[in-house]
Amino acid sequence: MNISGTLTRDAIVSTTPTGKEVVNFSIAVNDHYRDKDGNRVERTTFIDCAYWVTAKAAEWLVKGLYVQVFGDLSVRAWLDKDGKARAGINFHTWAIDPVGRFGKKEAQTVQASTAQTSKEPVTVGDDDNLPF
Repeated sequence: MNISGTLTRDAIVSTTPTGKEVVNFSIAVNDHYRDKDGNRVERTTFIDCAYWVTAKAAEWLVKGLYVQVFGDLSVRAWLDKDGKARAGINFHTWAIDPVGRFGKKEAQTVQASTAQTSKEPVTVGDDDNLPF
């Protein structure tokens, strides 16, 4: 499965009790639709992602970067501190493709970091091919 969205904060690296490193980040996926009265309704879904391949990805996974992530989706449910039922979406990521606009130096760094660990080829095009 793949999902595209914007990072909501800089990625952080956590270490499990067994010493395995995981990169955690969250993406916002924006969508819209028309309600029955024809009004445009904006909707944003926040998805927590975990990337287990390499902690080096945290260096370039920064707030505002638009990415396409590949992986598996899962759902979690819990009770918050007030006892209210909550739910969230987790995405166990196995590949990340940066899609957002970069300067040349940043694009080379991202491409080199991701190409070594990703199952998918990384393509970071030049600015002339971007639609914005």
